[in-house]
Amino acid sequence: MRRLEIIGVEGLGEIEPGARLGRLVVEACAGLGLALQDGDVLVVAQKIVSKAEGRSVDLRSVTPSAEALRLSAELDDKDPRLLELILRESRRIVAKGRSTIVVETHHGFVCANAGIDLSNIGVHHALLLPKDPDGSARRIREEVHGLTGTEVGVVVTDTFGRPWRLGTTDVAIGVAGIAPLIDYRGQTDPYGYELKASVTAVADQIAGAAELVMGKTSHVPVAIVRGCELPQHDGSAQELIRAAADDLFRGG
Repeated sequence: MRRLEIIGVEGLGEIEPGARLGRLVVEACAGLGLALQDGDVLVVAQKIVSKAEGRSVDLRSVTPSAEALRLSAELDDKDPRLLELILRESRRIVAKGRSTIVVETHHGFVCANAGIDLSNIGVHHALLLPKDPDGSARRIREEVHGLTGTEVGVVVTDTFGRPWRLGTTDVAIGVAGIAPLIDYRGQTDPYGYELKASVTAVADQIAGAAELVMGKTSHVPVAIVRGCELPQHDGSAQELIRAAADDLFRGG
């Protein structure tokens, strides 16, 4: 009988710049009596990764550009300092309306506010996405292996909205040690039909499943997903981004 287990990891404490997240996760697991196993996938919230990497910005130090001031007037007086950070973190504006701005970040992610977070980081501060989330995932994986000898996958997650559907869900923005996609094309189903378009975003599925345990206000920034039975693979979250030429909604 196939079984998937999701275990919340508490007890990491407040994350300071320079923190070694792999070590903190291993120590927290030990404190909870959890032993990491080969094949486990560690799901790590983007917020603690960004905190550890010093990606917090004091909004009082930000001088808005003319473009940020113009957008502020257009978007229900949205803080022009926040808009300035969004512009700096973005390749282009995808859409905007009322108080919302959706952009494509320098990573290639399409999301609201360039993924910049204002919650749970202190007054007057904003938290930017990691510069290289895949690199962040690799460092955590390597540190966990160095301390425990176990081969784990790592998924760094963030919360994104979705076109055409209400509500948000966590997705993978950084991946290490697993393939983010499972390609079933060329295989046949039980009725002999050859699959032609079945590519599963398994890293996003893992992120969404782990969110059920991690929550938004539960102070559980890490989860262990056990039982996925995924082969080791040097994957990247960049593989999840659809190329512009293949995107029917934005064209080439």
